[in-house]
Amino acid sequence: MTIRPGLKNLSWMTGGLVLLIVVTLLALHYHREEDAATKSALRARRVELVGQMRAALSSASEAEKSAVMATTDQESQTFAEQSRAASAVVEQRRDDLAKLLETDGTRDERDLLSQFSRALTECQHIDRELLDLAVKNTNLKAYTLAFGPAADALAEMDGALSRILREGATSTAPEAKQVLLLAAGAQSGAWRIQALLAPHISEASDQRMDELEAKMANEDQKVRSDLKELTAFLGPGSADIDTVLSGYARFTDLKTRILELSRQNTNVRSLIISLKQKRKAVQICQDALATLEQTIQEEPLTERMPVSPR
Repeated sequence: MTIRPGLKNLSWMTGGLVLLIVVTLLALHYHREEDAATKSALRARRVELVGQMRAALSSASEAEKSAVMATTDQESQTFAEQSRAASAVVEQRRDDLAKLLETDGTRDERDLLSQFSRALTECQHIDRELLDLAVKNTNLKAYTLAFGPAADALAEMDGALSRILREGATSTAPEAKQVLLLAAGAQSGAWRIQALLAPHISEASDQRMDELEAKMANEDQKVRSDLKELTAFLGPGSADIDTVLSGYARFTDLKTRILELSRQNTNVRSLIISLKQKRKAVQICQDALATLEQTIQEEPLTERMPVSPR
C-alpha cells in the first residue's frame, strides 16, 4: 500500500530542503570570503617580501658604490661590510619567498623567482671581486705616496740643486757652465718623472703603464748620468751634492713602491666593474623583482566559476 504524504508533511519537507540549500549557500559564501581573505594576506606577504628584497638590493648597491669611492681603508671596509649585510638580507628574503611560493604561489611566480636567483648569483659573484678590490685602495695609497713623501724627497733635492745653480750662476770657474747644465738637467728630469706618476696611477691599461714606465726609466737614466758628472765636478764631500743624492735615492725607492701599488690598480678596476658590470647586474635583478611583484599583485584572489553554455 502506497502512503502519500499529506500536504502538511510535504510543506515541512519543502521548507527543510530550502533551509538546507540556504545554509549550504551561506557556508560556501563565508568559506569563499575566508579563503579570499587568506589569499589576500598571503599575497600581501609575498609582495612585502619582494619589496624588502628590492630595498635591500638598492642598499647593497649604494653601500658598494660608497666602498669604491671611499678615501680611507676604514671607510671602504665599513661600506663593504654594509653592502655584504644588505646582500645577505636579499638572500634571506628570497629564501622566505621561495617557501611561500612552493605552497601558495603560481608556476609563473616560481619561474620568475628562479630567474631572479640566477641574476642574484651573478650579482654576488661580481660583488665578491669588486669589494675585495675596493678595500685595498692601492691607487689612493700610490697617490698619497706620490704627492706626499715622494714629492718631499724631490723638494729636498730641488732645493739643494737650486743652491748649486745660484752659486754656479755667479761663479767664474771654467766648469761653471757645465755645472749649471748638469744641475738643471737633473732637476728638470726628476720633476718629469714625478709628473709621469699621476697618469700612471690613474691608468687602467697595462700597455699604457708600460709606456709611462719606459719614459720614467729613460728620464732616470739621464738624471743619474747628470748627477754622476755633477758629483765629479763638485766633489762627493759637498753638502748640497750629498743632499741631492740622498733625496733622489729616497724618491727612487718611493717611486718603486708607488709603481707596485699603481700596477695593482684596485681602485680603478673596482670603479670600472662598479660602473659597468655591477650596474648592469643590479638592473637585471631589479627588473626581475619588478616583474615578479606585478605578477603577484595581478594574481586573482578567487577562482572564477565556470559559465554553463546556454
